[in-house]
Amino acid sequence: MKAISYRSYGGPEVLEYGERPHPKVGPDSVLVRVKAAAVNPVDWKAQAGYLEPALDAVFPVIPGWDMAGVVVRPGADAPEFAEGDEVIGYVREDFLSRGTFAEYVAAPVRTLARKPKNLTFEQAAGLPLAGLTAYQALVKALRVWEGETVLIHAASGGVGGMAVQIARHFGARVIGTASEGNHDYLRSLGAQPVAYGEGLAERVRALAPQGVDAVLDLAGGEALTASPALLAHGGRLASIADPAVLGLGGRYVFVRPDASDLTALTDLAESGALTVEVAKVFPLARAAEAQRMNAEGHTRGKIIVTMD
Repeated sequence: MKAISYRSYGGPEVLEYGERPHPKVGPDSVLVRVKAAAVNPVDWKAQAGYLEPALDAVFPVIPGWDMAGVVVRPGADAPEFAEGDEVIGYVREDFLSRGTFAEYVAAPVRTLARKPKNLTFEQAAGLPLAGLTAYQALVKALRVWEGETVLIHAASGGVGGMAVQIARHFGARVIGTASEGNHDYLRSLGAQPVAYGEGLAERVRALAPQGVDAVLDLAGGEALTASPALLAHGGRLASIADPAVLGLGGRYVFVRPDASDLTALTDLAESGALTVEVAKVFPLARAAEAQRMNAEGHTRGKIIVTMD
């Protein structure tokens, strides 16, 4: 099968396009013909070796954890899916090796859900990792309720845009930080935008004089350190970007595969409450270009690679 892989840690230059063996399918997995996969910052960070203390790498490594595709064959003990089912998956295992930047992936059933019928494969591929990150941070870590005010840092990015939509769906008021050029986009999602930079705290307080009920930090650094002072009494803080949140009394969130959460995202997408913005689509052979674009960090929406 055609795939992108790397034989040693490094940047986009270590990526190779070529043939790799078809994956073996365990009893609780299904073989999926991948139609599209999303590029995420964790892909190039893992490739650079940043996750080496936590995850073993079995080289050559096929990167990618997000995908949308079609079931080719279920494993011996995988009754949840049948041949021809359209699925999405956050296909993360406990080691780096068998990723989704390939024509086929063997996906454990715990990582899969049915694909939203109203999304293209390209849109659906961008949903699992970013959507699960936003959902688990807001619903499980921060426990956002109807009527609360939530501040989301970096609200116009891939995770941020989904977090805004999910928080709004659950009845929260959303204030989102973003560059000026993305303010209209945030308004279209139902958020009140505020600009980054000097005076951020004052701009947030002008919109929420009593403080916000929860802060979801997707940026780290100065945005995170400014956040505790913006919380109302009893407010909650979580970050996916900076473990320093633990020292500020908040929670650090690392997304985990969860079929029920993924199904909840499918339901939100099919109800019209959650959309996926696709910034650019690359063919698999140009995955290195897609990775470089993602690493620049200025893209609104998801960068996708396709296998066809």
